[in-house]
Amino acid sequence: MKNVAEQRYYLVREDVLTDAMQKTLEAKRLLETGKVNSIWDAVRQVDLSRSAFYKYRDAVFPFHSIVKERILTMIIQLQDQKGTLAKVLEIITEAHCNILTIHQTIPIQGRANVTLSLDVTSMMMDLNELIKKMNELEFVESAEVISSGAL
Repeated sequence: MKNVAEQRYYLVREDVLTDAMQKTLEAKRLLETGKVNSIWDAVRQVDLSRSAFYKYRDAVFPFHSIVKERILTMIIQLQDQKGTLAKVLEIITEAHCNILTIHQTIPIQGRANVTLSLDVTSMMMDLNELIKKMNELEFVESAEVISSGAL
């Protein structure tokens, strides 16, 4: 078997998967949701051999399980006041976002641009609500998303 860096992955429609692959996905779903307690119960329920399940279980995945990391990039124009960045970061923390990068320009004419890359996998509020909260701050002139990974 090739190491992970050498493996290739493909995105294919469900209808072109073999019957055994589709049944493997269904058995995995039954196990993940707790509808069955064992592999034996899962394969029996979907009418699949255990050997076929073991053959495909580490090779087929639902698309949503692969796209776990969700990254977005925001640009925020701030007035140059003491503590403004700290207040912005506080809102991001309240939303349960993980800050990956921060880049702030030197303030010119009383304004600074801040670019943030955020992992929003665990975000606990709607993206529109996060943007609204940012824009409601008196010292934020604008806050917007300039790119998003898998949102």
